[in-house]
Amino acid sequence: MKISASATVQDIFNQFNDTFPYLRLEFYNHAHGANVGSDKKDQVSHQMLLKQLNPTLTEVEININPEMSVADFEKMMLDKFMLNVQVFRKSADIWLQTSATDHWSLEKQNGKGQRSGEDHHIEPIDIRDFDLE
Repeated sequence: MKISASATVQDIFNQFNDTFPYLRLEFYNHAHGANVGSDKKDQVSHQMLLKQLNPTLTEVEININPEMSVADFEKMMLDKFMLNVQVFRKSADIWLQTSATDHWSLEKQNGKGQRSGEDHHIEPIDIRDFDLE
C-alpha cells in the first residue's frame, strides 16, 4: 500500500480494498480506544488529502501482512503515520466495525466477510424423510 501526503482517503481505501475486498478502511479525526468503535460524526471525507490529517506525512510503501491482527494494523497506522483508522467487515448487506474482534487477523476478518455473503443454496429439510428405526 502506497501512503503519501498527496493521496486522498479514497486512494488508501481503494488500495486496502484491493487486498481485502470484504473489509473497509475508514479514517477518523480522533483515535479510538481498544475494543471501542469510532463515532460516525468523527469520520473524515474520502476526498480529504492525507496531508490534511498528518502534515508531516512522507511517501512510503508498506506491505500489509494478512496475518497481522486488526488491532496491530490500526495501531501501526496511528504510530507510524499518525492516521486514525477503523477496519470494517462486510456482514451480509451491512458493514460492521471490527472492534469486538480486533484480535482476529486481517485475513480471518476478510474470510468471515466473504462467507457472510455466500448463498449456499441449501434445500429445506423435510423431516418426513428421516427413518426413525
